[in-house]
Amino acid sequence: MAKAHESTHPLVKHKLSILRDKATEPRKFRELVSEITALLTYEATADLTTKERSVVTPMGEAAGFQVEENIGLVPILRAGLGMVDGIWDLMPDAQVWHIGLYRDEKTLQPVQYYNKLPTAPTVGVCLVLDPMLATGGSAAATINIIKKWGVKKIKYIGILGAPEGIEHLSKEHPDVPIYLGAIDSHLNDIGYIVPGLGDAGDRQFGTG
Repeated sequence: MAKAHESTHPLVKHKLSILRDKATEPRKFRELVSEITALLTYEATADLTTKERSVVTPMGEAAGFQVEENIGLVPILRAGLGMVDGIWDLMPDAQVWHIGLYRDEKTLQPVQYYNKLPTAPTVGVCLVLDPMLATGGSAAATINIIKKWGVKKIKYIGILGAPEGIEHLSKEHPDVPIYLGAIDSHLNDIGYIVPGLGDAGDRQFGTG
């Protein structure tokens, strides 16, 4: 089974507490999503491969390194969009590929409505981005699409996760590591994470 990595970083805990607060306005909410994502990405990308390169400094030549793999970001629309900028700040050359899924409110199953991936993969590593790992259905479906595309190295980055979603994603894709800001108690009867933070899409875009 894939291991779910729950961040223990004090800054993640601090920012996540503000993010949860129902009084946090959309602008601040978006800033926090971006900042927390950057911190989680730092943890999730610790095993990226690098190659040596020489660098000329003002004082002479130094041994340096550069990331060898091409990185693809796959935000699950729409809530995942808010996570992209936090990673772009760290990796401005990362490619972004959008996959649109919505959760049927009756069945809680994912329904795909948008996919513009090219025929052949253009990246070696994909980071799947979605703030909330609730049932795990959308994340598992997105990873299915990426695997069929041909990418073998995939990681999931989310801000909050429920045990049910972690179990589902781990069962469907045991090779995909899961990085989360926090693991919450459970899902309620309409598939929302408890205590959670509400609807991450609505809170980012002011549509709640």
